[in-house]
Amino acid sequence: MITFQVDGDQLNQAFQDELQKKMDKLEHAHTFWDTKELKRRTCMSWNTIQDNFFHHNDFPKAKVGGKWYFPAEATNKFLIKWLQGQAS
Repeated sequence: MITFQVDGDQLNQAFQDELQKKMDKLEHAHTFWDTKELKRRTCMSWNTIQDNFFHHNDFPKAKVGGKWYFPAEATNKFLIKWLQGQAS
């Protein structure tokens, strides 16, 4: 027979640490990206973005006032699909 002993305080601390990590991650999630965030996420310059995929009809974007916004989830999905299409 195997017996386990669990330190309740240590278990609670481990749970709290993991919960805090998840909360931090959610806090940093965005609904929209702006051009600065898009450049950061893709590691591309603005000119490279425009030359490669910005003008694709299916690239999700909206201009509000003078600023471009990109829905984070849809943009991420587009970028993954676009990149897969680039691999030959």
